[in-house]
Amino acid sequence: MAVYTEISTSEAGELLRQLDLGQLTKLEGCSGGIENTNYFATSDVSEHVLTVFERLSFEQLPYYLHLMKHLAAKGIPVPDPSADAVGNILHSLQGKPACVVNKLRGKSELAPTPAHCAQVGEMLAKMHLAGKDYERQQPNLRGLPWWNETVPVVLPFLTEAQRNLIVSELAYQNHIAASSAYAALPRGPIHADLFRDNVMFEEGKLTGFFDFYFAGNDTWLFDLAVSLNDWCTIHGNKPLAGVYIASYASEFIASYEKIRPLTAAERQLLPAMQRAAALRFWISRLWDFHLPREASMLKAHDPEHFERVLQQRVWHPYQLN
Repeated sequence: MAVYTEISTSEAGELLRQLDLGQLTKLEGCSGGIENTNYFATSDVSEHVLTVFERLSFEQLPYYLHLMKHLAAKGIPVPDPSADAVGNILHSLQGKPACVVNKLRGKSELAPTPAHCAQVGEMLAKMHLAGKDYERQQPNLRGLPWWNETVPVVLPFLTEAQRNLIVSELAYQNHIAASSAYAALPRGPIHADLFRDNVMFEEGKLTGFFDFYFAGNDTWLFDLAVSLNDWCTIHGNKPLAGVYIASYASEFIASYEKIRPLTAAERQLLPAMQRAAALRFWISRLWDFHLPREASMLKAHDPEHFERVLQQRVWHPYQLN
């Protein structure tokens, strides 16, 4: 959603023509986000999102794009990649991989209520089950191996207290990952980044999940933990930032379990996975903040928020009934 690659209207218009999506009438760069170049591309017949991928390769991208195709075919409201005349859904612009998807209706709800949390929890469970028979395999590229590689890179930018926290938590997560309980966790394709700004609502009703470009095969519990840490947490630069809202979490988890009840191992490890999810995003935000790439419209997220979330999950773990 930052703009790293400037795409001309003629380039975008030609791609829409090849995909039989009408004549381009408006092209607008999207601000927000930090991974890819995104444009809203409006034609005379429909609205689309054009993405140019800055980090993911031509070899990696079929996993993500075909996952969205798979989920859309199962009735999950996700962006559906557009194919050309011979069925290709991965395209090229300026030598970089690109895709065009339909633009979802509505807008993100950045101040959710328990009712919003319930809808997201239910749809997340449906998405997990819908992805069970997805045949392509790709690990979560921002999982534990990436944490182990990246923490030494960001350590020089941290205070002593921050270094102690991040190193001790990383050691804890390596310990958890080696446990038999962790090995028993159900797995499949996960979104891995289902924050408030990656879900759309229209008139209070959920209309879609988007931005699947952190997806990968991992534990469903980690995916749930990522979402709980965002949807059920106080945001903002205030004394309570990072504090868990237990009533929101109860609605979220109850709605998830209406579709897919959690296993005994999942119930046991939910607090640990919430710590893991907080650590993952603290590391990535530290990396993006201290080692940024050049891009127009780029605004890196504040790492401090997920430092606070991690502290809260360590000090005040949420226990399921």
